[in-house]
Amino acid sequence: MNTTRRAVLESSCLGFGQIALAGLLGASRGRAASQRGDSLRPQPAHFPAPARAVIQLVQNGGPSQMDLFDPKPELAHRAGQPHPDGVEIHQPDNKNALLPSPLKFRRYGESGMDVSEALPHVSTIVDDLCFVRSMHTEHNNHLEGLNMLLTCKIFPGRPVMGAWISYALGTENQNLPAYVVLRDPDGYTIGGKQLWANAYLPALYQGVEFSTRGAPIQHLQPARQLPPGAQRENLAFLQGLNTKHRLDRPGESELETRIQNFELAARMQMEAPRVLDLSQETAGTRTMYGLDRPATAKYGARCLMARRLVESGVRFVQVLTSPGQPWDHHSNIRNQMPKIATETDQGATALIKDLKQRGMLDQTIVMWAGEFGRLPTTQQGTGRDHNRNAFTIWFAGGGFHRGLIYGETDPFGYRSVVNRVSVPDMIATVMHQLGLDHRRVRYPYGGRQETPADVTVTGAEVVGDLVNNRVYV
Repeated sequence: MNTTRRAVLESSCLGFGQIALAGLLGASRGRAASQRGDSLRPQPAHFPAPARAVIQLVQNGGPSQMDLFDPKPELAHRAGQPHPDGVEIHQPDNKNALLPSPLKFRRYGESGMDVSEALPHVSTIVDDLCFVRSMHTEHNNHLEGLNMLLTCKIFPGRPVMGAWISYALGTENQNLPAYVVLRDPDGYTIGGKQLWANAYLPALYQGVEFSTRGAPIQHLQPARQLPPGAQRENLAFLQGLNTKHRLDRPGESELETRIQNFELAARMQMEAPRVLDLSQETAGTRTMYGLDRPATAKYGARCLMARRLVESGVRFVQVLTSPGQPWDHHSNIRNQMPKIATETDQGATALIKDLKQRGMLDQTIVMWAGEFGRLPTTQQGTGRDHNRNAFTIWFAGGGFHRGLIYGETDPFGYRSVVNRVSVPDMIATVMHQLGLDHRRVRYPYGGRQETPADVTVTGAEVVGDLVNNRVYV
């Protein structure tokens, strides 16, 4: 009797999980073949660079720059007066009235960086951070803004940054995915899986969700207890079937991708539980990340898990905040912003300190960013609406200058005016710090060679002033 691979997989109770099911079977449905083959093996960079991994802290909702990192005294001086600029920021219910920040600011560190009282932990590490106050983007809606932040286009259908980097560099641990997603287990942010999509890249490069509650990877272990050694024998038997199947069908890149994904899922059964076991950390480390406090435990656990993953060779880790849009403060900034700030402040700060004390920060890019900023005028009396013209992000490690404050907004914080940085520029710069020329990372799709960041008429440029190792290529 001939036994098919599908029948073996269905009957062996291996339960490989999402990476071995939905997206990974989807690789057989017409994905274009990569020029270098579909592989997670480590790939050489284009030039020497300091960073080998990225941790992306996505602050969904649009954090308010003038209430966190970019204080504007002019707002206090002219509180309640109309904004002198145009119609775009007019709010019918408030007659364009300027709103001063309800939060107090102080300057910290040798850099003299302004940080509001909402972020007491981040204020202690400003000399390790690189602040970009002059970001701008292309849309005022959340989903379009998140798409832009992650893919350089406001519409879905392009690979996110993590997928591109996984495609270009592979992973240093063949027992784990190249790209891992850590979200709040209580729900999705707007966009859901679209925020870690591979799009037209092979499914091997999509983000793989790991959970911080219960089993880290769903369906990874057998549904019923197996006798000692049975699982290993099952995996060895499956490996033999895969090898024969591959030899009988040479040159089928789609088949190769599918088999690699199944094999990766099998290897993850051995590796992932160990890497994600936070009980191995010291009590001091767990306390530093806030795992001992309900308000900070969930986000802190994701940040600690991110450190363990990059320490184990994962190339790109994406950490999301609470479900929905927790930084979206259309009203009551004074009382609502401290909630999400408290949730995320300690974990993000602990991540930087932990990477630094372990000697990992220089090789790891940590990126903190939302999809856009907020307006200087009031909405509903105590909040702010969306603003695509200005927002602040920060980087740490990976060759980004420490203690740097880059760019400026106008006196009201409405528009970036000095050293403006676009989202494509930002993505090009991150890839540069990984040793990648974004113009040379290509994938054939739709009759053209797609690249990660050259999606505008003017193209994207590496912001050399942000880094200490600019390579002119």
